[in-house]
Amino acid sequence: MLQITYYRNKCIGCNGCVEAAPERWRISRADGKSNLINGREKKGIYTTTVNMTEYEENEQAAANCPMRIIKLKVL
Repeated sequence: MLQITYYRNKCIGCNGCVEAAPERWRISRADGKSNLINGREKKGIYTTTVNMTEYEENEQAAANCPMRIIKLKVL
């Protein structure tokens, strides 16, 4: 399993994560920041656990993020 952690309040809405993993990331029309699909929010930090089949695209999403606010952890 793979845990994705995302610090949404620091997002600048560059769309890099959406381009790498469109099935896991989506830009909000309300504020222009990325949303982690199926992410659970706690104090502005979003987390979700996904299958390892999503590892490569989310690794690329984290690499594309200029703010370095997407963290991956293999469980």
